[in-house]
Amino acid sequence: MRRPIRSFVRRAGRITLAQERALSTLWPRYGVDSVLYLEALFGRQAEKHLEIGFGRGEALVTMASNHPEHDYLGIDVHRPGIGHLLMEIEAAQLTNVRVMCADAVEVLQDCLPSQSLDAVYIFFPDPWHKKRHHKRRLIQPDFLKLLANRMKSGSYLHLATDWQEYAEYQLQVLEAAPEFINCTGGFAERSAERPLTKFEERGLRLGHRVWDLLYRHQ
Repeated sequence: MRRPIRSFVRRAGRITLAQERALSTLWPRYGVDSVLYLEALFGRQAEKHLEIGFGRGEALVTMASNHPEHDYLGIDVHRPGIGHLLMEIEAAQLTNVRVMCADAVEVLQDCLPSQSLDAVYIFFPDPWHKKRHHKRRLIQPDFLKLLANRMKSGSYLHLATDWQEYAEYQLQVLEAAPEFINCTGGFAERSAERPLTKFEERGLRLGHRVWDLLYRHQ
């Protein structure tokens, strides 16, 4: 059987004792192994927002804290970042965040029903900058078709990257996707709704530029 092309590599990374402890003790409270109905998962009817590849979870925690009226599902594969996010959720006593350690493509395919998402965030995905690795990029026509099926009409897709060539590539692919409409006609200004992460702040201090894209699902 042919192995699927992944948009990520599972890196062991350095994990702290606190992060390991969080994965052990907090996962039963905030972690999710499978999803079918988000209303049942959160126990209420509210807007459902998804962040793919949340890193250390800084943006996710900020958004969830600022909008307790919305529910947030975060998906990532890197255990240190997941452990850090679990600690931040617990510290902030957030009840509107759930976490998955999984391939987001598989979650979209197998765990989420159609028209279940009100917003999707993909901030700083791996640009896979070498040409031979472009096939690993998450933003691809087939992925956008799958994502569009899981999003409600009128929902929003927000992307950000600090790699210019990948930003231009994302723009090209999204402009060709009939399910999505560009909200700004090109690249968007960073909205106050997208929190700055430590990673981004460091890049800005070094003079790096960030490109945002904001699309609405028809």
